[in-house]
Amino acid sequence: MSRHIGRRQNTTKDPISNFDGRSDTVFCGVFDGHGPNGHMVARKVRDILPLNLRANSPSARASDGHLHFFKAWKDSFLKAFRVVDKELRLHPEIDCFCSGTTAVALVKQGQELVIGNVGDSRAVLGTRDENNSLIAVQLTRDLKPSLPREAERIRRHRGRVFALKNEPEVARVWLPNKDSPGLAMARAFGDFCLKDFGLISVPEVSYRRVTAKDEFVVLATDGVWDALSNKDVVSIVASAPTRSSSSSSARSLVESAALAWKFKYPTSKIDDCAVVCLFLNSDESSSSTANSKEDGRRNDIEVAIA
Repeated sequence: MSRHIGRRQNTTKDPISNFDGRSDTVFCGVFDGHGPNGHMVARKVRDILPLNLRANSPSARASDGHLHFFKAWKDSFLKAFRVVDKELRLHPEIDCFCSGTTAVALVKQGQELVIGNVGDSRAVLGTRDENNSLIAVQLTRDLKPSLPREAERIRRHRGRVFALKNEPEVARVWLPNKDSPGLAMARAFGDFCLKDFGLISVPEVSYRRVTAKDEFVVLATDGVWDALSNKDVVSIVASAPTRSSSSSSARSLVESAALAWKFKYPTSKIDDCAVVCLFLNSDESSSSTANSKEDGRRNDIEVAIA
């Protein structure tokens, strides 16, 4: 029985300010590779996804109406993800047949957030409720084969979905007539051995307009979310010593996730953790900021990889 189960190889995309030629626009992302060449796939997607998003970026602006803005960017995300997966299939130097990567990618333009997601990396917002208490709001879904609609699509295309006896809580995707590769997600870039059997690279695209109560967005790989709850993550980022020091919040989160992993899974090797923290509505200045033309606000971005 061969499986591409094992340690992930992840990477982040250093935030790109002035994305799409606008000073109020920023791109950032987290990519979690898996399989023999997962590290190469993750790096390749990290490099070419923003280029394809920029090439397909819409002319729509928030002033055109929020629904129109979101639809235009959603179409751009769908097209960019499709082109990237096609480029991977045709890439002469990276074997993506049984290797792939997740992706959670964010574009912030002014006060508009658009997020595209494949796989089980996640985006979570730290915001204030009506009592001014800090709460966590999950912005993406973990696209795993345990989701009924994902499993239905996979089975409709003759793929199989089942969990191993020694880890009954983890549904995996298998070929029709072979106990391989055992992929623990329902959507991914690459993994072309499964693309005829229900695995897709079509992202779920979500939208949010940033309000004064919204403080930051955390993008992270599943190594973080498996060890910590959304609430834990938001609390850790909010309580980091200072946002102006280099990567303090992201680094604190990575270290906390590693420690929590040791307690929660003492016999398991710590999964890779990659984190991007994008601070919203911040007046703090650092070497990684993007100024907003529209309202003078800034975005402070921190990146850390375990």
